[in-house]
Amino acid sequence: MAKVAPFLIGILVLYCWEVIAYAEYTIYKDPKQPLNRRIKDLMSRMSLEEKIGQMTQIERSVASSEVMKKYYIGSVLGGGGSVPGRQASPEAWIDTVNEFQKGSLSTRLGIPMIYGIDALHGHNNVYNATIFPHNIGLGATRDPQLVKKIGAATALELRATGIPYTFAPCIAVCRDPRWGRCYESYSEDPKVVQTMTEIILGLQGDIPANSQKGVPYVAGKEKVAACAKHYVGDGGTTKGINANNTVTSKHELLSIHMPPYYNSIIKGVSTIMVSYSSWNGIKMHANRDLVTGFLKNTLRFRGFVISDMEGIDQMTSPPHANYTYSILAGVNAGIDMIMVPFNYTEFIDGLTFLVKNNFIPMTRIDDAVRRILRVKFIMGLFEDPLADYSMTKYLGCQEHRELAREAVRKSLVLLKNGESADEALIPLSKKASKILVAGTHADNIGNQCGGWTIEWQGRSGNITHGTTILNAIKDTVDPKTEVVFNENPDTEYVKSNDFFYAIVVVGEPPYAETYGDSLNLTIPDPGQSIITNVCGSVKCVVVLITGRPVVIQPYIAQIDALVAGWLPGTEGQGVADVLFGNYGFTGKLPHTWFKNVDQLPMNFGDLDYDPLFPFGYGLTTEPIKAN
Repeated sequence: MAKVAPFLIGILVLYCWEVIAYAEYTIYKDPKQPLNRRIKDLMSRMSLEEKIGQMTQIERSVASSEVMKKYYIGSVLGGGGSVPGRQASPEAWIDTVNEFQKGSLSTRLGIPMIYGIDALHGHNNVYNATIFPHNIGLGATRDPQLVKKIGAATALELRATGIPYTFAPCIAVCRDPRWGRCYESYSEDPKVVQTMTEIILGLQGDIPANSQKGVPYVAGKEKVAACAKHYVGDGGTTKGINANNTVTSKHELLSIHMPPYYNSIIKGVSTIMVSYSSWNGIKMHANRDLVTGFLKNTLRFRGFVISDMEGIDQMTSPPHANYTYSILAGVNAGIDMIMVPFNYTEFIDGLTFLVKNNFIPMTRIDDAVRRILRVKFIMGLFEDPLADYSMTKYLGCQEHRELAREAVRKSLVLLKNGESADEALIPLSKKASKILVAGTHADNIGNQCGGWTIEWQGRSGNITHGTTILNAIKDTVDPKTEVVFNENPDTEYVKSNDFFYAIVVVGEPPYAETYGDSLNLTIPDPGQSIITNVCGSVKCVVVLITGRPVVIQPYIAQIDALVAGWLPGTEGQGVADVLFGNYGFTGKLPHTWFKNVDQLPMNFGDLDYDPLFPFGYGLTTEPIKAN
């Protein structure tokens, strides 16, 4: 007996070890298992409470590791200007994201959360990030491969702060420049917007050749999940009023506003955000026919659908007046993740009540959770949920700034250059004895970048690192050239100083969303008077820093050369590059430039099309080697 016992004990120990190992093995944690099997296994283990948690996205300011754990929260967002601290370092961002993630990982099933942020023109909330031109400027480049590179650079800068998800790109087709989000649109032409969906491949990575259409794809730890928005028709509202009603036929909706979504889905976009706006009076957040019927069933989109911030609240007037109805209508319409973002217990309690009382079927909850988990598995969050500090070097790196500078050069549109080719002012002489630089936007990074920069609305002033247009001019001209800056000179000053020529840089103040809606589209004072005072007294080039075409016709006769500079971002050197002929002008108008606002909306192809400068217009210049 004594000789047999050790053998039996060994067998027993081995058996127990295998039982323990088997008990610890779970299919959903095994990356070698097929995706759908992992999803099915995990969902079979989830309670209703855990499923509803996955559908809930809360704001950074109300999140904590304890909240993540207690409510099984599926996602956190950093809204515009919501940051860990003023001028927070990338390490501080990573620490914040990881704190929330550790709370999620400590739950029973350890489902990782996903952190999302509005990186709309670079990683624009983060101090010292590279800020690229807004989409309207990128549309002027007509260069989808450049935009793809910008997507890749933005992904690296996001990962530098530990963030794996951006609420971009905006693929709206802006049909009326009075809309405060027109600068987020690449063009009035859906074909141009379609080509610019290449940014998705930059953000997420090139999809494999055998990839199933409509299934999201994210190619590893240097890429991020993207979000095509705002579904659908956000750029076609009446008078360009933000989040308002788009009145159009189904044929026009499908031919003008929908096409960029076809490209986005084919390119594997991970998520799609629903628009605040309505289509023929029906709120998109409640439009089951378009969200579930068309997007999910007809287009076979397999990622998840996310609401806009407090998007379901906006279904009622006033907002949040009947939140139970808003939850019911939004979730039943097919929205999978709700950007709550603050009153998360109210949302969780409301959705739980609606499910338990059979107002929302369990099949709808399971569809939402399946889609959310699919994206998380594809992103590799289960294998690598925590960010490290290895990529912090990419934030605002020189390579990205050079790419942004190239984008600025290619985005600028030359609208006028003298009365004739023989009288061209551009390229400007670098060796002029004395030049004047004037205007509210000449030495102001905040004005140069526009909205969605450091803060939601953006802010005037030198709010982050970059090169102002004034400093770019100083760095480009001959060392002997005297560059005089006077933000708002009067006529007498201009006439009495014997300037060889002047560069006037004026435009719109920073704004975002509804705060940018404008029925008059005039350049605010003192911009108009600066143009008049300077250009009435000396040869001048005017660079307009705006998020859209604005009223300029009354001043055209006074202006010798006119440049649409859009919102170029932090790399103002790109403006000087083309003004002085180091590179040529190549940009083409992405939007029709109207004569007066009474013509609006006016788009290429309209029967009464009578623009100041037509869609696609843009003079070209040749680069010169010496000046």
